[in-house]
Amino acid sequence: MSLRIDPNQGELRRVGEVEEGEAATFPKAETSGPESCLDHSKDSHAHEVVTYSPSSLTATHYDANTTEPISCGLQTLDQLLAWQRSTANPLNVATVPLAVRDPPLASCTHRTLVSHDMMGGYLDDRFIQGTESEAPYAFYHWQYIDIFNYFTHNLVTIPPAVWSNVAHKHGVIVIGTFITEWKEGSKMCEEFLKDAESYRLVADKLVQISHYHGFDGWLINIENSLSGVAVRNTPLFLRYLTDQMHLRRAGSVVLWYDSVLEDGKLQWQNELNTHNRIFFDACDGFFTNYNWVETDLEAMGAMAAEDESIRGRQADIYVGVDVFARGKVVGGMLDTNKALKLIRKHNFSAAIFAPGWVYESHLDKTKFREHQDRFWALLSDFLYTHRSTTPLPFISSFCQGFGKAVYWRGQLEKRRGWFNLSAQDLQPLYSQEPGALRMCGCPEEAWSGGNSLLLDGLLPATGPDKVCVKVFSLHVPLAPLSLMTLVFKSSAGISVSPELSWIKDKDTTGSVTPVALDDTDPAVRKLAQLTGDWSQSGWTVRCYLLELHGCDLSEVLVWVQREKPHDMPFTCRLGEIMVLDVAGLQVPTEAVQGVCIEDVVWLRDASTLMPLRLNATLRWRYPPQRWRYFRLYWRRLRGPGPHVPPGSLVPVGRAYSTLFRVTELEVPEPPALVELVVEPVMKEGFLVPESLWGRRSLSYTEGPTVNR
Repeated sequence: MSLRIDPNQGELRRVGEVEEGEAATFPKAETSGPESCLDHSKDSHAHEVVTYSPSSLTATHYDANTTEPISCGLQTLDQLLAWQRSTANPLNVATVPLAVRDPPLASCTHRTLVSHDMMGGYLDDRFIQGTESEAPYAFYHWQYIDIFNYFTHNLVTIPPAVWSNVAHKHGVIVIGTFITEWKEGSKMCEEFLKDAESYRLVADKLVQISHYHGFDGWLINIENSLSGVAVRNTPLFLRYLTDQMHLRRAGSVVLWYDSVLEDGKLQWQNELNTHNRIFFDACDGFFTNYNWVETDLEAMGAMAAEDESIRGRQADIYVGVDVFARGKVVGGMLDTNKALKLIRKHNFSAAIFAPGWVYESHLDKTKFREHQDRFWALLSDFLYTHRSTTPLPFISSFCQGFGKAVYWRGQLEKRRGWFNLSAQDLQPLYSQEPGALRMCGCPEEAWSGGNSLLLDGLLPATGPDKVCVKVFSLHVPLAPLSLMTLVFKSSAGISVSPELSWIKDKDTTGSVTPVALDDTDPAVRKLAQLTGDWSQSGWTVRCYLLELHGCDLSEVLVWVQREKPHDMPFTCRLGEIMVLDVAGLQVPTEAVQGVCIEDVVWLRDASTLMPLRLNATLRWRYPPQRWRYFRLYWRRLRGPGPHVPPGSLVPVGRAYSTLFRVTELEVPEPPALVELVVEPVMKEGFLVPESLWGRRSLSYTEGPTVNR
C-alpha cells in the first residue's frame, strides 16, 4: 500500500481492504513495495521513488495538508451504511483494554454517567496522536464515574481513541452517540425503521463500528417524531442492537434517551413512565431529560415499588443533570450537588451532562484545574469511589494527559504546551482535605509526563505535627517480595513518608509504614542499574521493601510531618509511586519486530521551496502490557551527497500504540537513505538495550521531473 500526494490536489484514496467479517486490524500488507516490509529480513530496507501523483488518504481521517490522523463522526445515513473496516481509520482504535475495577458496573447501585458535550466535539481530542495546546480541556476524576459518553450532534459520534484509552485504563466504559434530530432526522428514521432488514443493517453497522474502534456501546437519542411503523420498530431495533452488542463485546451498554413516546410523539417526560417504558425494556438503561422535579423521582420510585422488574433495574435509570442549567432544572453549575443529592435520595443513577461547563464558562482557561477540582469536590459526597484493580507493576507519575512541558525521569525533554489523553496515568483520588491540605495536579514540574501531584498546606504549631492524605484506593495483588518507590520534592523543614493498607483473604486488614532502604541495598542497586542514574534529577527517590505474601494492596497514603514545633507552611510534589515484583527486576529481552512503513506521502510546497517532507505510517510488533509508550527517532544514513556522514538520532514523537503516523518530517534531498527507529519505554522505566529497538531503513530517489 504505497500512497503519493500532490500538494495541489486534495483527493484521497487508500489501497487494500479488509473484509467485514475480519477483526479490527490494520489492512494486510501487499506483496511488494515498502508496505510489505513485515516480510523482509531484519537488515533489509524499503525503497521509494519520490513522486507527487494524487494522494488519497481518506480526507475525513487525515488532515489534508499534513496527513495528521484525526477522529471524526458520520453525518448521514448513507455514510453509516457505507462504513467499512477497510476504509476506517486504523489509528483511531483504542489500544487499552477495559481494566477491572471494584465494584464492577453490574454491582453498582448508584452509577454515574458523564456525557461529554463540548463546543460541537472533536476539538483538541480529534488529534489521535496528540497536539500542541496551551490550555486544553481534560477529565481526570475517573474514580467517581462508571460510564463516559462522547456526545456530539453528528448522526454517529465515534469517541476519539484517546478518550477510550484513558477511560479503559481506569475501568470506565465508553459509549458513542447515535442521534437524529429535526426534519432531516425524521426522514432518516422513516428510512431505517421501515422494516426489520433496514433497522438490522443500521444496528449491524453500529456494532461493527464499536467493535472496530474499541469502545463499549451507544446512547440512542431519537429527538424527532416517528410514524406508527417507525415507532413500532424502534423497540425491536433497540433490542436487536443491544443483543448484538452483548454478543460482540462483553460488558457493553446501550442506553435510550428520554424523548419519543410509545405513540411516536416527541415529548420529553423527564422520567421513566408508562409512555416510554417500552424503550427502557428493550435496552440496558434509560437517560432522562433534565427538566425534572423531585415529584418525578418520587413517581419513578413508586413505579419501581409496584413493579418488581423495574425495582430490580433501578440502577439502570440515569437521571439527567444539565451542568449548564438550561431551562427549569434542579441544580446545575456549582449547585449540581443539589441535583445529585435528590437523585441519590431516591436511589437512582445519575447522568451528568456537559461537565465541561467548568472549562467553557471561564475566560481564563489556565485556571481550569482549579474550577474542575472544585466542581467535583462539591459532588464527591454523592459519588461512589471505585478502586482500580491492576496487576503488578503498579505505576503512576500523575500525568493528566496535558501539560506545559514533557519530562522523563526528572529531565526536561521539551518545553511546549501539549495534549494527549492516551498519555494520562492512573489518576489519584484528588481528595480535598478541609483546612490543612490541598491536593491538585501541577504542571510546573514533573518526574515523568506533564504533571506532578502537588500537596500544599500549613501545619500549625498548635495542631498535630503531621497530616495524611490518601492518594490511591486500589486492589493490587502483591508479590511475595515487592519493591515500592516514592519520588518527591518537598520544601525544607518537613519529612515525607508512605503508609500502605492491605487486605488478605477478604477479612484480614492492616497497614504498614515501610522503612526506606539504603542506597547500598541489592534491590535498590539493581533498580538503579535497570533504570539509569536518577541522582542528578533534583528529585528524592526512596525505595521500600514489602514482604506481604498473599496480600492485596488496598490504599496508598502519604504523610507530611513538620520537623520543628512552629507554624510550617509546606509544599510537596509527588512525582511517581511505583510497586513492582522484585523477581521482575530483569533487563528487558523482547525486541521490537516487524517495523513496517506504509502509506508513504511526499510533500513539497513549490511556492516556498520548502524542504522535502516525508509522511508515513509506521507499525511494529511488541509484547502488550509491558510498555508505557514508544519513542520514535529518525536519522540520515546516507545522502544527499556521497561524502555526507551519517547523522545522529533525532526525536520524532511518542507513540501510545504500535502504530504511528510520521508527519512533515524534513528529510535530505534524494537520493538518500534514512532510518526510522522505535524505542520501547517500559512501564517500570527499565532501559531497553539499543540492540532490541526496532529499525527500518528507507532509501528514495527522485521520480519524474516536476515543476518546483
